[in-house]
Amino acid sequence: MVTDTLTDVFQEHRPMLHGVAYRMLGRAADAEDVVQEAWLRWSAADRDDVLVPRAYLVRITTRLALDRLRQVQARRESYVGPWLPEPVLTDYGPAAPDTAEQAMLADSVSLAVLVVLESLSPLERAVFVLREAFGFPYGEIATALDRSEAAVRQLAGRARRHVDEGRPRYDVDPAERRDLTERFLAAAAGGDLDGLLALLAPDVRLVGDSGGKSKAPLRVIDSADKVGRFLLAVSQGAESAFEFRFTEVNGGPGLLVLAGGKPDSVFQIEVRDGRIQCVYIVRNPDKLHAVAPDGPDSA
Repeated sequence: MVTDTLTDVFQEHRPMLHGVAYRMLGRAADAEDVVQEAWLRWSAADRDDVLVPRAYLVRITTRLALDRLRQVQARRESYVGPWLPEPVLTDYGPAAPDTAEQAMLADSVSLAVLVVLESLSPLERAVFVLREAFGFPYGEIATALDRSEAAVRQLAGRARRHVDEGRPRYDVDPAERRDLTERFLAAAAGGDLDGLLALLAPDVRLVGDSGGKSKAPLRVIDSADKVGRFLLAVSQGAESAFEFRFTEVNGGPGLLVLAGGKPDSVFQIEVRDGRIQCVYIVRNPDKLHAVAPDGPDSA
């Protein structure tokens, strides 16, 4: 049946479409809304207008994501406290991409890179995502955005330079990040300030996102001493009140904190030269649906 064929084609491309939308928007819920709208457009499209399904689906998804991005950027101006992307689980299990593809996807979905992408214009962000994360040809991106190929190349160059300036300039073995995350948790939960300070870089930063809906710092905390003391203060008694699970979040090791079986927060660290450079904490309950134990992988 034609309906079955439409559904099959869309489902084949759905993970890629969700990946594009999530990287552009930084929220799994917004990305899912975009993908659902793309399905409606796809199912109602004149088949004579669809020569290459993949290109058509990417085009409508990108344009819908651009529209949504412009809307949410206006809302973020009144956001309470620092804004972080919505964390998503990226433990692909047996369905994991090959090593090179997985490394590329993991980098493009990392919290650090998504934070940098927030400073790009909507068009620059779209070009960067389509080119750098998914390897689309410039000509195909130009068609999707209704721009000339020359203009797309200029956008790509500006976006790449900006991201390269803002992203961490160091590669860390995932096993090292996992080990530091475990030692970080043990020191914080054990009230070991000296042990915690030994793990933190002198200029470490802690960025907490609560959206004003749960307890988290409303400003970025700087310096090892301030970050260490804050973490000790909030971790007292945490071991008995919460469950901690190590998992892969946004392409790297993360710590999922559960209260009563439901997500309470997500911690992730950046590492440089063997020490923790940045601590991300997401506590906004609206941003924790995608990391629920029974929630879907979303990137």
